[in-house]
Amino acid sequence: MRIRLAESDDMARLNAAMRALSETLGDPHRATEDELRRAGFGPHPAFQALLAEAGADLVGAAIFSPVFSTARGMAGAYVSDLWVAADQRGRRLGARLLAAVRDEGRRLWGAGYLRVPVYNDNTRAQAFYARLGFAPSDHETIVVLDGAALAALGTET
Repeated sequence: MRIRLAESDDMARLNAAMRALSETLGDPHRATEDELRRAGFGPHPAFQALLAEAGADLVGAAIFSPVFSTARGMAGAYVSDLWVAADQRGRRLGARLLAAVRDEGRRLWGAGYLRVPVYNDNTRAQAFYARLGFAPSDHETIVVLDGAALAALGTET
């Protein structure tokens, strides 16, 4: 098994992994291979991705980006997506991918922490992260603005 940074030519495989994650979570999957390539490999990359491979098979992937906290006084790595193939679960691959994110985040941004969103109803993921030492934040709620509300931002009279 090896974990490596994704390259532009890997976007079809990365998108397939993220589609599998979306299906598992019951989420829509709107990303395309071209959009991933533009966002991850344009002049100002919006994310980095790691791929876990067993031979020619893709068995895990992580998408992450930089985040900065003035409260912590440091950069971190925001792990937006973590996928492990069903037949690889329970083999510590998720932990290995997160360790690789930690190391790559340190190298790229001097990241000193990881931030991972977990759905409230995903108790299996919550237990996984708790076993690794992640703790839920009791003093913040993530809010999202998109679609029409994002377009209208700043236009109200």
